[in-house]
Amino acid sequence: MNSKILASIGIDPAYILMIMLLLIILLFVLLISVNMKYNRLKSSYASFMRGRDGKNLEKSILEKFNELDVVTNIARQNRQDVKEIYRRLQDGYQKVGIVKYDAFNEMGGKLSFALTLLDGNNNGYIINAMHSREGCYTYIKEIVKGQSYIELAEEEAESLERAVYQEAYGLDIEV
Repeated sequence: MNSKILASIGIDPAYILMIMLLLIILLFVLLISVNMKYNRLKSSYASFMRGRDGKNLEKSILEKFNELDVVTNIARQNRQDVKEIYRRLQDGYQKVGIVKYDAFNEMGGKLSFALTLLDGNNNGYIINAMHSREGCYTYIKEIVKGQSYIELAEEEAESLERAVYQEAYGLDIEV
């Protein structure tokens, strides 16, 4: 088998035959490797598609998506509930300040008190109960944004300050 083209180039046909033989062997090894990987992938896919206890994968995935929808709806409802609770809490009394004192210096025991109740916006009331030998007198003053439009007694002002700045005083009022 003499080729004029190969002879003119100066290549022996035996070298080309050897290179072709090596390429065929290399391709055969690659074919076996790919075939083994394919068989492993096919067996993994078959076991994956079988699922647990004979369930097929599609049913299992649909169940999980349904569960995700339920969880998403619950999370959305919880978010709305938390917002509503937070909104309601802003209107409830959150801050408390109390000062006990002896109103008329005639009775011991500090039976009089000034109690401040404020919401999250520092709106609320100061209740002042003054106790004396003749009786108990109770007054209430409205607080708007931490301020009173009526002049406050010293104890009332201290009670208001304690309510507004209760974190600074270290007062943790438990309900």
